[in-house]
Amino acid sequence: MSDDLNLLYPLNEFYEQAGLPLPRVQKIEGADVPEPYCGLLFHQRDMTPTLAAAWQANIQLRLVRKELRGDVYSREIVLEVEGGGQPVVFGAIRIYLDHFPTQARRLVLEGKRPLGTILQTEAIVHSSRPEAYIQVVSDVVINEALRLDGERVLYGRRNVIWNASRHPLAQVVEILPPWSGPLPPR
Repeated sequence: MSDDLNLLYPLNEFYEQAGLPLPRVQKIEGADVPEPYCGLLFHQRDMTPTLAAAWQANIQLRLVRKELRGDVYSREIVLEVEGGGQPVVFGAIRIYLDHFPTQARRLVLEGKRPLGTILQTEAIVHSSRPEAYIQVVSDVVINEALRLDGERVLYGRRNVIWNASRHPLAQVVEILPPWSGPLPPR
């Protein structure tokens, strides 16, 4: 597996299934992520509540594609500002259902709420540990999801969410659109 695939995992799997080349991506240091993206990415919190605080609005899930294999549920997603539909994240997540309580597992499979919202409402003790920060050049897939045109340099992160027993709950790659909201809190 090349470094590009690792940086975009698990999004790279949806590209492979569609027979599409990956967008250009490179790993960057967290300190090199410019503001306001640094404040939105360089932390150990969940992305959903971070974006909700930045936008001062609830965040909703738009499911692009999904796949269930045993206890592993993968989905390509867009997070949007509730009510307005403004896209605030594009990415993919691989969720390990066997580490979730029954009710939370049901909510995940419903595909109506972001994982961060489910973790919060179901009071699941967890931690986020970013593994890499990325700079990616948008392609047709990213542009369609984030309602962009032309090539754009975007920023994101690859993150792992762990439960209290140190089992991975999810692996996720999150790519932010060009920032058009209020300045996010630090």
